[in-house]
Amino acid sequence: MRTSNSQISLLGTVALLLLLLPAPASALEPASIILQWLPQAQFAGFFVAKDKGFYEEEGIDLTILSGGPDVLASDYLDTGKADFATLFLSTGLKRRETMPIVNIGQFVQRSALMLITKKSAKINSFKDLDGKKVGLWANEFQIQAIALFRQNDIRVTVVPQSNSLDLFMRGGVQAASGMWYNEYHTLLTYGLDESDLHPLFFNEAGLNFPEDGIYCLEKTATERKELCLKLVRATIRGWQYAFAHTEEALDIVLHRMREAKVSVNRVHQRWMLKRMEDIIMSDENATMGVLRKDDFERVQQVLLNTEFMDTPVDYADFYRGME
Repeated sequence: MRTSNSQISLLGTVALLLLLLPAPASALEPASIILQWLPQAQFAGFFVAKDKGFYEEEGIDLTILSGGPDVLASDYLDTGKADFATLFLSTGLKRRETMPIVNIGQFVQRSALMLITKKSAKINSFKDLDGKKVGLWANEFQIQAIALFRQNDIRVTVVPQSNSLDLFMRGGVQAASGMWYNEYHTLLTYGLDESDLHPLFFNEAGLNFPEDGIYCLEKTATERKELCLKLVRATIRGWQYAFAHTEEALDIVLHRMREAKVSVNRVHQRWMLKRMEDIIMSDENATMGVLRKDDFERVQQVLLNTEFMDTPVDYADFYRGME
C-alpha cells in the first residue's frame, strides 16, 4: 500500500508533538532539594520552575524541601535526606573540609549580607563595631561576619540572633545581621526610615562572597551528571521567568508560603524578588548558574586566612557545573 505525502506529514507532526510533551510521570527521575530557609521570594526561581513544569520538561520529578532556623541544609546532604541543597559559597567551602560537597550551579553573584546599625549609634564603618554587641545568626550563616572580624582584628560581643529583629529594635545590640532583600526591608515595614539606618555591606568591605548556589555530594555529581545539569538548566529558566513575570511569580511564592504557614506580605516579597534580580543579575560579566574561578579563589583565600579552612581545594574539583 502506498503512503501519501499527507500521511507522512501527519505522522511527522504527531511524532514532533510527542517529543515536545513533558515526560510521563513514570519516566521522570526523582530528586529532592532542600532550600536553606523558609519559603520566600529568595527562592522564587525554584518555585516557579516547579510550578511551570520546567523540571518535568527536563525529566525531573523534583521535591522541594524547606529549611529554617533549626535546619542545616548541608546536614540534609550529609545524611542523604536530600540530593541537593542551596548554600552560600562560604558554607560549601567550609563543609568541604568534612564532607565531599561540590557546587553545580551558582546563582547569587553579589553578597546581600549586611550588618544593620542605627544612625544614632554613630557606627559608620565595620571598625566602629569594636567593643560593641553584634547580633549574629547561628551556625553557617555567621562565617562571613566572623571572617571579617578576624581579618580586621575587630573585637565584638556576639549575641545570638534569631529570625526576629526585636532585640535590635529594643537596643539590645548595636548591630544586627540582615540580608538586603529581607531584614533591611523588614525594618522599614516596622516604621523606620532609611535615614534612620546605616547598613554596612560586606560586599563593600572586600568580602563579596557569592551566596545561594546549588550543591550536592561529589558522588551525585559524578554518577548523576546529566541530572545535575538539567536541574540547573531548569532553575535558570525559573529565575528568568520570575524576573519577567513578577506578579505571577509572587502568586506562586505566596502560595508556597501559605502552604508552609509562613506569614505573607506581598509588598515585602515584591521587594525581595526585585533585590534577588539585582544580586543574581548584578554583573554583566557573570553567567547565571556559573561559579566564576576568581570568585571561588577569593572566598577560599579569605577562609584560609581566617582559619575557617585548613586545606585549599582545586576549583575544578569543587565546581562541577556549566562552563
